Amino acid sequence: MTLNVSPLTPGTSGLGRGTEPGSAEEEAAVVFAEQLLASSHAFVDTSNNYAGGRSEAVLGLAIARAGADAEMRVISKVDAEPDTGVFDRDRVLRSFDETTTRLGVDRLPLLHLHDPYSVTFDEAMGRGGAVEGLIELRESGRVDAIGVAAGPVPLMARYVGTGVFDAVLIHNRFTVVDRSAEPVFADARERGMTVFNAAPFGAGILATGPREGAMYGYRPATPELQEWVSKLERVCASHGVTLPAVALHFSLRSPLVDTTVVGISSTARLEQLDALAASPIPDGVWAELDDLGPAPSPVDDSAYA
Repeated sequence: MTLNVSPLTPGTSGLGRGTEPGSAEEEAAVVFAEQLLASSHAFVDTSNNYAGGRSEAVLGLAIARAGADAEMRVISKVDAEPDTGVFDRDRVLRSFDETTTRLGVDRLPLLHLHDPYSVTFDEAMGRGGAVEGLIELRESGRVDAIGVAAGPVPLMARYVGTGVFDAVLIHNRFTVVDRSAEPVFADARERGMTVFNAAPFGAGILATGPREGAMYGYRPATPELQEWVSKLERVCASHGVTLPAVALHFSLRSPLVDTTVVGISSTARLEQLDALAASPIPDGVWAELDDLGPAPSPVDDSAYA
């Protein structure tokens, strides 16, 4: 099935982190979560393990205040057992139960298999494996759709190739710096899957620009990448647009992407994101971007090949 997503999906990996139940800090997080649920964006993205479960707990409080209209606005992910790494059918069902309890809902529009690195592909897909649990949840009607969400392209290509999933989410691999997810997204689109492209700013340098300590894909940006991004910044400036706007629109304009997932931590950040999405980008930017040639991405997925 194809989900009725909007161009942007706010992510909430940091929502509620470090807050205590009943605290003023929690209340501030809940108010922000209410704003996310009241926004024009179709879904809000979370996961069982985000902020140690606090992201879902805060969203649950916000859903309770917002009412029935918000109950199907949150999509989540099942995660391995935090202490043991166990990620089988039974863990998937427990993870789902933990999530729905925190959110205060009975079902979800979409549930992803999240970062299945503690098990092999064959274990996840085999009898009693994590994917069996996801299929059970879909067949029972407790989730409308199932997906897989992770980073390494070779691994994600294998999961997409099974034809089992309704959606795919890949992060840091389809940006102006690294386009390695392109063939996987193309395969997913041909299969009628919904494509989520996460982290269009590379979790760092494409939002901040080149600077000391800049990161891309949770790795330090090399001097070569810093220089490449500097060239792109100059292209952006020559057209009167910003680097973050171009980085975001690279994803928004792609026919391979249904929705772009961006982590949001405050009302100000949400407003900035919406402003970037509304910024027109001259066509000439894309031609000059291509003229720069491939960027020296620090991402290395060869261990999963």
